[in-house]
Amino acid sequence: MRDSWRLTRPYLFALALVGLFTGVVALVRAAGDVSNASMLYLLAVLATAVLFGSGPAIFAAAASFLAFNFFFLHPRYTLSVADDEEWLALGLLLASGLVTGQLASIMRERAREAERREKEAIILYDVVRMMSAPGLQGALTDVAERLRTELGLGAVLLVFGSGAPIHAEAASGDPESLAMAREAASLAEMILGAGRSPTPGKRGAPGRWIRVVRPGPRAPEQPLAGGRVRTVPVQSEGAKVASLILVRRAGAPPFSPADDRLLSTVAHQVGLALQRIRLQHEATETEALRRTDELRTALLNAVSHDLRTPLSSILASGGSLLQSDVDWTEEQRRSFAEAIVEEARRLDRLVGNLLDLSRIESGNIHPEKGWYDLASLVSEVAGRLRWLTAGREVTIDIPEGLPAVHFDYVEIDQVVSNLLENAVAHTPPGTAIEISVRQSPGQVEMAIADSGP
Repeated sequence: MRDSWRLTRPYLFALALVGLFTGVVALVRAAGDVSNASMLYLLAVLATAVLFGSGPAIFAAAASFLAFNFFFLHPRYTLSVADDEEWLALGLLLASGLVTGQLASIMRERAREAERREKEAIILYDVVRMMSAPGLQGALTDVAERLRTELGLGAVLLVFGSGAPIHAEAASGDPESLAMAREAASLAEMILGAGRSPTPGKRGAPGRWIRVVRPGPRAPEQPLAGGRVRTVPVQSEGAKVASLILVRRAGAPPFSPADDRLLSTVAHQVGLALQRIRLQHEATETEALRRTDELRTALLNAVSHDLRTPLSSILASGGSLLQSDVDWTEEQRRSFAEAIVEEARRLDRLVGNLLDLSRIESGNIHPEKGWYDLASLVSEVAGRLRWLTAGREVTIDIPEGLPAVHFDYVEIDQVVSNLLENAVAHTPPGTAIEISVRQSPGQVEMAIADSGP
């Protein structure tokens, strides 16, 4: 009933407008002998064309032709014409009405097309602006909301496939329409998964059954939810990476070609945004690899020198001990042995640091935290490195009653050891080193201070 009223309303309006101008023509002819009073009907045709388009305008022109003939030409109240010259007037009225209606309808369509183009341009500008903002997830949600509002939709859902650089969902709409959109997304993913080619080398994988059927007459595709759901693919670099799913409200008109054009452009912009994100990820990874290579090269250059020094000392001390033609004193032999042990410890620390660095880069270091006494750890490190800090005054300032701290014992032990070794390596002999621990709300602070440059 509603659709039939929507279709007949323009024609009823045109008929009413012709009746109104029939009364106007009657009043003009009664006021004076006006031969061109029939041209007033062109106003009715023009108004109908501007409001409703070409079809109702043609109907208004034909109704004006019949009304002028029936009410104003002799013999009146019939559709016959007594004077042949009146046929010319009627023909001119009909032709003028048709031409006027067509021109007004064309101008109306051009004006509406210009409005649609302007609306599309504004929407696309907003879409591009939203997707250029930081935080693509929130931007895509804003895009979905903008499309739903502008097109009067029940729901807009944007889902990403496995090939997309992000894995998220942008949705806007009422719960019922969103449920329909998600059902359509699941069905589309199921069809897409069934149509994928098997992975090379995986044919005949265990536990997978393939059913082969003979091709028969293809049943026509049934639109989802009575044709209310529209799916627009989002492609990036020639591959489908996402789907834009739209659900019309119940009783809403179908999507127009202008809507399809707008949705295709929006999908293209989303694809470009995803491509831009992928390129940014690749650029970030490339920069990280470049920096890692530079760091690795610098590290190898530094470590090669650090490794050569203890090795040279060990070789020199060991070679001296092996010289049989030199009568070394017991004190000299002990000095050579201590040098070998000290340089071997230094070499062991360097190799251990290299191994730790390799574990860090490979991601194999996982903290194993527990509740430990930090004072015991500091005392253990200071005692283990007493040979390194010999000749220096090492002060340990830890308050009594310090509660247990949650940390990885091995890693924090390595941190304290490294800091203490750095303090020894970069300060003059005989200077003081202070290890202090302070408790503050929610945390414990440790400081290793020296008097170096």
